[in-house]
Amino acid sequence: MPYLRPVPAEQSAPHPGDEPGRDAGARPVPGHDPRVQWAVSLAVVAAGLLTIRPMGTSGRGLAVAVLFAVNSAALLARRLPEHKVPPRPALAWLSLGVVAAAALIGLSSSGTGYLFAFFLAGHIGYRLDTRPALVLAGVCSLLCGAVLYLRLGPGHELLPWMFGLTTGAPVLVGIVNRTQRQAVRAAIDAAESAERAARAEARTAVLTERGRIARDVHDVLAHSLAGINMQLELADALIDTGDLEKVRAAHATAHALVKESLRQAQWTVHALREDVLPLRETLASMLASSGHRDALTVTGTVRELPAPAVQNLLRIAQEALTNAARHAPGAAVDAELAFAPASVELRIRNRPATRPAAPGAGSGMGLIGMRERVALLGGTLTAGPVTEGPHQGDWQVEAVIPQ
Repeated sequence: MPYLRPVPAEQSAPHPGDEPGRDAGARPVPGHDPRVQWAVSLAVVAAGLLTIRPMGTSGRGLAVAVLFAVNSAALLARRLPEHKVPPRPALAWLSLGVVAAAALIGLSSSGTGYLFAFFLAGHIGYRLDTRPALVLAGVCSLLCGAVLYLRLGPGHELLPWMFGLTTGAPVLVGIVNRTQRQAVRAAIDAAESAERAARAEARTAVLTERGRIARDVHDVLAHSLAGINMQLELADALIDTGDLEKVRAAHATAHALVKESLRQAQWTVHALREDVLPLRETLASMLASSGHRDALTVTGTVRELPAPAVQNLLRIAQEALTNAARHAPGAAVDAELAFAPASVELRIRNRPATRPAAPGAGSGMGLIGMRERVALLGGTLTAGPVTEGPHQGDWQVEAVIPQ
């Protein structure tokens, strides 16, 4: 999946004073350009400065100038980040702005003072939760309408009182914008959570793959190199005895183990590739290369299996054949691949040895590796002697993988 651009820590971390369940507001949201809001706010302030009259240093002019300053500060303060203004101070600041906007409409005799009320009402819907936003916007409409209706100042000469009742209407636009902002931020948070989960899953997959490769390395190298080393040490010990026949036999066994190691390395390379080998044909080829032709029996309806299942079944078969050659040399080997409706079963069974096995014990890691492979696929593995039935006395490895 494509990854989103990482969000800097200072933008994604929570801040003190945030409301539970509400976004901190520090992260920018697509479609909300702060420069546009700054430009609009400054335009309203500039229009008021040029048109609102009277303004002066005494009397009504001073009162209008003070109210204009309060309205401008309240409007420009909407650019303060939400995480820096807790809900209660925000409610107090916007309430003061509403009162100042209504008073400015009443005291000014001309100009665009009413714009402060409209823009503050819109920001009330954006900044506050729905219920307090609607209440405060209703108060704004009532105050502005009452100022004009009761003719509390010269402003009523230019504006009808019904116009004052409409000043709270922009709160609906603010609520819609807030809802959209929260939806966008929720989508961004969900995408970031999905990205983090994908990264964690990828890391888990990498660790799992490392474990698989470690098992493959063990299967190919540990058994083979241990056997080769053992034969070479035996040959070194026999040189001192002068028994050249036994020395040659030890060297021949070491050479045979080298060839077997090369063959196993080839199977490992195939298993580590991404392409999926055909399970039935590959098992038959493995058995044939080990000297057991026509030893594979397939029952049930053959079907394609996932790549992990095929790779692990092949590695289990390889390990079982290696153990059979090491611990039961000369013994016949049978393999059965059974396709059941809900599972796939692989059984590899060898008869008792027909000639002495080479001295030395295995590390025990081969059986552990097979169990790990089956466990990764949610299946089960059993290995041990057959105690009853027509194959009593044989050694059997059975892997059952659910499908």
